[in-house]
Amino acid sequence: MTKTLEFVFDFGSPNAYLSHKLLPGIVERTGAEIRFLPCLLGGIFKATNNNPPMVAFGGIPNKMAYMGIEMARFQKRHNITNFMMNPHFPINTLHLMRGAVAADMDGYLADYIAAMLPCMWEQGLKMDDAEVLFKAWADAGFDADKLAAQINDAAVKQQLVSNTEAVVARGCFGIPTFFVGDEIFFGKDHMLEAEELLTD
Repeated sequence: MTKTLEFVFDFGSPNAYLSHKLLPGIVERTGAEIRFLPCLLGGIFKATNNNPPMVAFGGIPNKMAYMGIEMARFQKRHNITNFMMNPHFPINTLHLMRGAVAADMDGYLADYIAAMLPCMWEQGLKMDDAEVLFKAWADAGFDADKLAAQINDAAVKQQLVSNTEAVVARGCFGIPTFFVGDEIFFGKDHMLEAEELLTD
């Protein structure tokens, strides 16, 4: 039976981008299916009394510096060459994530994520600007007019909230988080542990 790697996902996390780069290799080695769970990182933080690293560790300069070193090492180790910190970071991903939910409902979430991630973490676009977001959708070949309507649909809004509440109930406190069955793994550096479970 094919195992599934569930990926709790929000475009606002640079580590979600870096994690996404490892997925093809994991699929190739394990045959696992990837299931993206589009959620709001801000909602997860609020529900779990967590804070983004820049807030949680902002008063610890050595910690912040080390996080940059660690990210650079990860990119080198996995030959990730196109990543850049978005100059507009942090970005409000609410509409971008509602678009992800709409794409999930319409059956093209994986393609949506693959197309929008470079906009955020390679091209440095201001993806909380409505015009920039609309153009990104159109440039990717998606029905931008439909997505613009869907992000205001009550069902889409509620599904994003429900997704977020559901992963928190399963133990999620940040992104990237991964589930293999009932087992939870947090952070890109623990993806290989999840992969080990997928191969058992």
